Amino acid sequence: MTTVEVPDARPTLADVARAAGVSSATASRVLNGFPRVKPETRKQVETAMASLGYVRQRAARVTTARRTRSIAFVVCEEGLRLFADPYFARVVFGASRELSAAGMQLVLLTVPSTKDYQTSALRYLGSGHVDGALFVSMHGRRPLDLDHVGIPVVLGGRPVQGEGEARFCCVDADNRGGAEQAVRHLIDAGRSTIATVAGPRDMTAGADRLHGYRTVLVEAGRPDHGLVVFGDFGQASGEHATARLLERRPEVDAIFAASDLMAVGVLRALRRAGRRVPDDVAVVGFDDLPLGRHTDPPLTTVRQPIEEMGARMTRELLALIAGSPATPRSVILDTELVIRESA
Repeated sequence: MTTVEVPDARPTLADVARAAGVSSATASRVLNGFPRVKPETRKQVETAMASLGYVRQRAARVTTARRTRSIAFVVCEEGLRLFADPYFARVVFGASRELSAAGMQLVLLTVPSTKDYQTSALRYLGSGHVDGALFVSMHGRRPLDLDHVGIPVVLGGRPVQGEGEARFCCVDADNRGGAEQAVRHLIDAGRSTIATVAGPRDMTAGADRLHGYRTVLVEAGRPDHGLVVFGDFGQASGEHATARLLERRPEVDAIFAASDLMAVGVLRALRRAGRRVPDDVAVVGFDDLPLGRHTDPPLTTVRQPIEEMGARMTRELLALIAGSPATPRSVILDTELVIRESA
């Protein structure tokens, strides 16, 4: 282990990592007590911390009177998407309910995928403006470098391919199970050619719902990759994807859309193509947004407990801010098939 001269300022986690000869991410895992760190590596980091007199700044900040009494709600999307998709408003409602009871405020941040926006957001989060952060709608394996943000973090939805699950608490809905319920319902209704308008491939919700769809069709002996088209969870993408699908596979008699907004687009495309719902094509969505009760016909959908997800994320975060052990875990909430006239 090398020795590093530290200036008069308090040593940082980067100083500890340098002194221990490891990456900052590894030093962070040791600091947070996460498993799967080699004993010798853990000892190097702990020795470096003792040698440098490193004091964990995050714990000091959130357990003293200097708390801001605010948390950040970080949406990893363009601002326009935030206001166009009612999903986000319902998550915020659930979170706000818990924060109001705790006497805390919510700060809203939108973080598009550009590097400049991400750097600015991380700088804001790490500068003492908030006591913790909730992250939703994350894309990709490592959308943001959360290891060094310096405050407690809870994720809405699992990171893609499990990245980050070992380090952060995640709250999600049973996306795979919900999709399986939807497709089994369509099979039981006698539908023979069941397509899906799947969600984004770089988001766990999209990947899990597609996995559930495929699982049931494989079990039924009906795998068919030509029946899969993709959208971005928005209405326009559902409409465009369905138009492409009908050109390619006009015999489709059922469509599972991975979001209610995309399902609305599916209904529009089917109506324009002269297909009757559910007589010619059955349609099932996912979310159970209020708009699904007012489509023509009313939408059969998979209900996920969106407000409860926001509330549960907030309770987990408040516990971390209050000093509960930072033991990462994945909380999966149940989904439920809601049958209406579209399928």
